[in-house]
Amino acid sequence: MRPIGLLLLTALALCACSREQAASRDARGEAAEVRMPQITVTGDDSINAALNWQPPAVTLSAEQLPEARKRAAQALQEERLYAGADDAIPLFLAIRRLAPEDAGARAGLDRALDSLLRQGERALKRAEDRDDAAREAAQIAAVARAIDPNDDAVVAYLGRVDEVEQLSRLNQASERALREGRLGENGGGALAGFREVLKWKPGQPRARQGVAAVESDLIRRAEDAALAGDFDTAQIWLNHAARVREQAPTVADARQRVDGIRIGRIAALRESGVRDLASPLGLKGAREKLAEVLRIAEPGDPVAADFRLRIELATHYGLFRPGQAFTDAMTGGGRGPEMMVVPHGAFQMGAGEDELGAGDAEKPAHYVRFDRGFAMSRTPVTVGQYRRFVQATGYRPRATRRGHSIVYDERSGNFVRRSGVDWQSDYSGAPARADMPVLHVSVYDAEAYAEWLAQQTGHGYRLPSEAEFEYSVRAGTQGRYPWGNGQPPDDFGNLTGGNDVSPSGRHWNNAFVGYGDGYWGAAPVANFRANRWGLHDLGGNVSEWVADCWHASYRRAPADGAAWFNPGCRARVVRGASWASAPVQARAAWRSSSDSDMTNARVGFRVVRGI
Repeated sequence: MRPIGLLLLTALALCACSREQAASRDARGEAAEVRMPQITVTGDDSINAALNWQPPAVTLSAEQLPEARKRAAQALQEERLYAGADDAIPLFLAIRRLAPEDAGARAGLDRALDSLLRQGERALKRAEDRDDAAREAAQIAAVARAIDPNDDAVVAYLGRVDEVEQLSRLNQASERALREGRLGENGGGALAGFREVLKWKPGQPRARQGVAAVESDLIRRAEDAALAGDFDTAQIWLNHAARVREQAPTVADARQRVDGIRIGRIAALRESGVRDLASPLGLKGAREKLAEVLRIAEPGDPVAADFRLRIELATHYGLFRPGQAFTDAMTGGGRGPEMMVVPHGAFQMGAGEDELGAGDAEKPAHYVRFDRGFAMSRTPVTVGQYRRFVQATGYRPRATRRGHSIVYDERSGNFVRRSGVDWQSDYSGAPARADMPVLHVSVYDAEAYAEWLAQQTGHGYRLPSEAEFEYSVRAGTQGRYPWGNGQPPDDFGNLTGGNDVSPSGRHWNNAFVGYGDGYWGAAPVANFRANRWGLHDLGGNVSEWVADCWHASYRRAPADGAAWFNPGCRARVVRGASWASAPVQARAAWRSSSDSDMTNARVGFRVVRGI
């Protein structure tokens, strides 16, 4: 066959018309520049057979001519034109072979040809979408060519059949490529064939449907990739689909569906990962799911961000959140002390080289990091809380067994030993209210209470490490005092203030000038504002036991915030200012060594719990 471009250009230059119309155009000279189509021989025998129609055999004798004329006229009227031996064209051709000059047969054959071409036009209208109609049009072309290959109307019709045949073959080849998955997203394939058809025949329905099918297949591949979790490949297929038809709504809809698949997968992974976080052993699985979420999520995806935050929080806080307040149920009934979740982080522990009032025991300043948060009781343990422990266990604290402790004596203004004083007493030895911080307890008494809490709640209660205490005292600041530098702000806590007055009118000789908190002695817990992390009475009211053994400096101190403990040590660490501490002892880095059995009116304790 000739090249498709030449055939199509030729065919498009021609239009379907009757033999009379073609003849009138020739008379006016309007078709002088039209290139007539040519049918060339190819190696395709089916094409040769279609273009070389052989009429059915009709045998006539002279005596049968009148009857044959009637039968031909009847067949023409019924538009039975060429299929059988009793149809119009085979009969008219047989009549002309027997009587070449028969004018009636010639006129009848002309009318039959016109009718044949009209049938051909109807077939051509269907042929763009139906291969059977294309075959019918080609058969009619072969019949018309056999009748009069030089007739202008026949020549024009043959050109249109050639065009339709070429387009049909191109559509068929493109459809075969489509079925075989050769879409042509990168050139060639089904898409190139359909586009070639549309180039020569804009808007041709069959080719347009083919283009839409290519787009649909690309979209299907995108959705299959998305369902398999390969959203990068899905995006590639969608981008190919978007180039098939400009601004096609189907592609926009497909992007929404793929995004829906992505969102659904992210949500399912996050939900499963959150369930994993309910168990400490599930953190690894949750992190693996987060990695998958981050792989498929768009930048800034809020669900991915929330999942990442949950894992980060679980890594540092388990099932808790920084700043969260909670209490644990106790097997004996009731609940334990209110706890505050302290955020994980790092700080510079100890005093700087040039810090005023600092001693060698507070140095060297060193970096301590808490990779996981912890919970600290909001206040020091109260007399009421400690009473419950003593009553539940029958435990006899050190001062009770010993029969005395150190109290403040108002008459002399000194701290003195007094008999009959124990954990039930206040700073002066009088009975203590239930909401007062428990005093007159040794570090062993404090540890016994923490162990009882652990047994009652099933959680790891203990005394804070020295690092945990200072970290919580500073609460994110790094000044000389828990509040920063300079004078304490109003209502900071129970400190030795120049404006404080004892019941007998005494004043402190060494105090914060101009400061007064209204108390001489310990105050009820939580009577002053909490620090930034929601903890009360840190750095004031009572000094507190911590878990560490005493070391004369911080050389070789743990960097992870753990207690620096040596089994069997007798000297333990006390931290934090009390109601009777000098200003230099109110510094955030201040620490003191005390014998493990020591009890007095200035030292209490609080507990921490792992999370």
